[in-house]
Amino acid sequence: MTEKKASPFNDLIFNVIIPSVVLMKLSGDDYLGSVGALLVALAFPVVFGGFELIKYKKFNFISLLGFVSVLLTGGIGLLELDPKWLAVKEALIPGLIGVGVFASTFTKYPVVSKLLINDTVLNMALINEKLSERHKRTEFERCLAIANYLFASTFVFSSAMNYVLAKMIVTSPSGSQAFNEELGRLTLVSYPMIAIPSMIMMMGVFYYMWRQIRQMTELETAQILKTES
Repeated sequence: MTEKKASPFNDLIFNVIIPSVVLMKLSGDDYLGSVGALLVALAFPVVFGGFELIKYKKFNFISLLGFVSVLLTGGIGLLELDPKWLAVKEALIPGLIGVGVFASTFTKYPVVSKLLINDTVLNMALINEKLSERHKRTEFERCLAIANYLFASTFVFSSAMNYVLAKMIVTSPSGSQAFNEELGRLTLVSYPMIAIPSMIMMMGVFYYMWRQIRQMTELETAQILKTES
């Protein structure tokens, strides 16, 4: 049975595009006002996240951090806190994830092995057999640790870029129409400048591990990748 997965397109629409448009276009007093627009914009990712949770019956720590991030953004706007706290918040979430990924390197289950190097993607039974035959298990574990460090670095990049962009773009007092418009602009800009580069970096980590597996096992790509029976 094929596992149901959330649509990246829906994620982009409800978490990025709609909230950004609401914040940038409907924050004026003639429309929703600064508070109303902020609440409506933040409602979309919260409701969408709840819908995805019910539909796919999945919940994880990263989803929880995303929900907390939305609540913190709303709190900063509604309580009219200094905009500098938005920059801190933007850096905090990916920073915490990066710390978690880095710390997992010293456990039996590095995050990268759960996400990239697993039975869903790769033919791990054959890979493990070849690694044992060629006495490459220790070398493979070392490469896996390096990949996990690289994976953690993608979140460090995201954290730093989030902070820089937030400081550059969101400069108006929180709770104002200008703050909402800048927040919407930040949401839109973050996707091409942070999310896409981070995804490319993660693909690079997978490519690194794929090359290492090929060299250590001498298996062909078709043998490495998991295929439907």
